[in-house]
Amino acid sequence: MSRLYEAAAYGPQGACFWADTVAPADWPRLDGDLSVDVAVIGGGFTGLNAALHLAGRGTSVAVLEAEHPGWGASGRNGGFCCLGGSKAPAALLNRRFGPGAAQDWATTEKAAVAHVEGLIDRHSWQVDRHSRGETLLAHKPRAFEALRAEAEETATTYGVTPKLHSPEELATQGLGGPWHGGLTLPIGFALNPRKYHAALAHKATEAGAHLFANSPVADLHRHSADWRLSTARATVTARTVILATNGYSHETLPPWMHARTLPLQSNVIVTRPLSEAEQQAAGWWSDQMAYDTRLLLHYFRKLPDGRFLFGMRGGLRATPGAEARLSRRIRADFARLFPAWKGVEITHEWSGLVCLMRNLVPFVGPVPDHPGLIAALGFHGNGVAMGSYAGRLAADHVLGDRPDAPDWLATPPPRFPLGGRRRLLMAPAYLTAEAFDL
Repeated sequence: MSRLYEAAAYGPQGACFWADTVAPADWPRLDGDLSVDVAVIGGGFTGLNAALHLAGRGTSVAVLEAEHPGWGASGRNGGFCCLGGSKAPAALLNRRFGPGAAQDWATTEKAAVAHVEGLIDRHSWQVDRHSRGETLLAHKPRAFEALRAEAEETATTYGVTPKLHSPEELATQGLGGPWHGGLTLPIGFALNPRKYHAALAHKATEAGAHLFANSPVADLHRHSADWRLSTARATVTARTVILATNGYSHETLPPWMHARTLPLQSNVIVTRPLSEAEQQAAGWWSDQMAYDTRLLLHYFRKLPDGRFLFGMRGGLRATPGAEARLSRRIRADFARLFPAWKGVEITHEWSGLVCLMRNLVPFVGPVPDHPGLIAALGFHGNGVAMGSYAGRLAADHVLGDRPDAPDWLATPPPRFPLGGRRRLLMAPAYLTAEAFDL
């Protein structure tokens, strides 16, 4: 098996704040052969949502996680449950998939947020939920004019009333900073992703799903009418397999996966708890989740205990030198946007991988020429909502139910050019984005 990045990109989480907030989960290692209806590769939000829905319908299901529970993006993300999941603009969606595709996608985005919200409310999960929608902050005057021009269209597309904010209004609401205005869309909320992950796992187990950790799948092949999944200590036989590994996928599991995804790094830092005086000094005391209008965006929010989370897109290498440069870069960007906190202690820092697809939309559907293999991949940095919902949609495919999503999500993604060197494609894209963001 092989992966695109250096081993460090898939390595331990490091100083991830979320790991300090939840007791380590105790999923057993798979030590004996097993036969189930469905095997799920990947124990993150996507795999657990699929397992929960399948087990709730009486389907026997086993989830195989290569590392500890919450190892990948589901345990490392910023905790933004919001709209997103695609990088394709509306015009491109309509041109590629037909008139109305963009509106269908907007409906799917809302359904993804509602799916997670429904789980939390129905089961009374305590996941440190906060924020009333999300606020987009203009980093330059032209960006605010674009927000103003798009506000009416956004209202029509999502069926809500967005609110424009002047810089003065932002300051009075505790969203101070070098912003030229903002736009709040009242859809979505923030949460603790590890608490959400733990709650999902508990409920899936309660429903009858078998969850296994430290059980990487080394081989996947057809045997008669079934699939055989081999781990170091056991073999799982399943009628159907769901591939839910997203940015942590292997290039050869199965070989069809080669060059279908482009993982990108994202880095996060978290401060010590900030006093009320420190929050006032920076002009930021809101619990609203926010991000700026840069193409290489920054995303940030105040956590319930007063800490401040700040994230940004990372680099294209996971070497020690590259990671050291990214660490300096994220601190410099943080200090520039919030100068009052320049000397505040950073207590946690980590990175993870988001997953880009060449056609800029997720893929949720059957893998061509692989009977009984379904994949759910490519959430473009919005996996809390869309990754969760994709797991439910993948389960619908297994059960023979019509997924409540556009049919074109099952369009097989094309491969990226350059194969194992496709990270090089992002170097000019990053340089262009940096120039545009000035």
